[in-house]
Amino acid sequence: MKLHKNLVEAIIKTLQHIFNDGKFADKAIEKVLASDKRWGARDRGFIAENIYDMVRWWRLISFVSGETKIEFEKELTNEKGWHMFGIWLMMNRKEIADWREFKRINPEEVAKLFSKANQVRKIRESIPDWLDALGEKELGKLWDEEIAAMNKTAAVVIRANTLKVNRTQLGKFLNNEEIETYAPSEYPDALVLKYRTNLFKTSFFKDGFFEVQDAASQKVAEFLEAEPGMRVIDACAGAGGKALHISAILQNKGRVIAMDTEQWKLDELKLRARRAGAQNIELRHIENNKTIKRLNESADRLLLDVPCSGLGVLKRNPDAKWKLDIQFIDRIRQTQRDILTQYPSMLKHGGKMVYATCSLLPSEGEDQIKWFLSEFPGFEIEKELRLSPSKTGFDGFYMALIKKL
Repeated sequence: MKLHKNLVEAIIKTLQHIFNDGKFADKAIEKVLASDKRWGARDRGFIAENIYDMVRWWRLISFVSGETKIEFEKELTNEKGWHMFGIWLMMNRKEIADWREFKRINPEEVAKLFSKANQVRKIRESIPDWLDALGEKELGKLWDEEIAAMNKTAAVVIRANTLKVNRTQLGKFLNNEEIETYAPSEYPDALVLKYRTNLFKTSFFKDGFFEVQDAASQKVAEFLEAEPGMRVIDACAGAGGKALHISAILQNKGRVIAMDTEQWKLDELKLRARRAGAQNIELRHIENNKTIKRLNESADRLLLDVPCSGLGVLKRNPDAKWKLDIQFIDRIRQTQRDILTQYPSMLKHGGKMVYATCSLLPSEGEDQIKWFLSEFPGFEIEKELRLSPSKTGFDGFYMALIKKL
């Protein structure tokens, strides 16, 4: 694709919003793509893909561009942005235009530094020092495979909404629109797109036939072993991807109580539930501990999809590794323990709960469950599952099914 200055300018401007202003990459990209209606699908794809990839490989690009600092500057100037984009093109063996903005680039120096970078994992895999040390400490030799998997582009995965359509039917509908998919065997409602496309413009999305949800994430609701007619509480529902899946598993029978501390997330879930035809979802805003106490021993099933570092979904949110720090990891572990201390009171005796986290770290998964079981003897673990990005190709998740005695 021929380079156009206005597209590169859009990329650099968005990178400045992400690194200088702390904006989330997905929101910054959404904003820049809406700024010029003249851009076609190819232009928009070029902008979005290069922004995501440059954010993903920011440390590596910085090193190859001659940046000597170990940590990252918060000030990305226009001049540096152009220089780094040119370096990025050269790293990918793409021809750079004869523009003055690229005049400082020395191809021999780029090749030399690129070769040197590949000898150091934290530079090669483009991650901060603290994250590389933490990953190695908790995962040992597995860290090499997992962080490499996290640097691959995430597949677009959808979940067929079985309240309206099954996976086979949905695959045929999409194929008729020239949207090719394949069905991974271990994920019964999942379809993976062979080529990226804007699914949100399709009538199938507007009619609630599917939700965009990674295959690993789809395992969580399935792991809960919920059955039609049950009362299920999703206590950290967020915008409700798993609550919608639970509703479908229940076949709109019984009740799904979706709870969250953020009202705006529940407002979004309300719209999604209406589109999906999920009629058994009840929304409850967690304002204080009284909200939890009012539901004491009322749930047949309880889902605790707890806040976490998100280190299992870095391929989807590559900017997170530049926004996280070790202090945040420490705080989020304590939040997880607070939830495990308070929320299981909503579960009936004989009921089951799933603790789930989209993190690669045992300290947010297996270790938290060992702590919980040692502190609360009235529970026992029935099974647990660790989904590894390097083995599945999807996101990283941990989940444990626990019974209240």
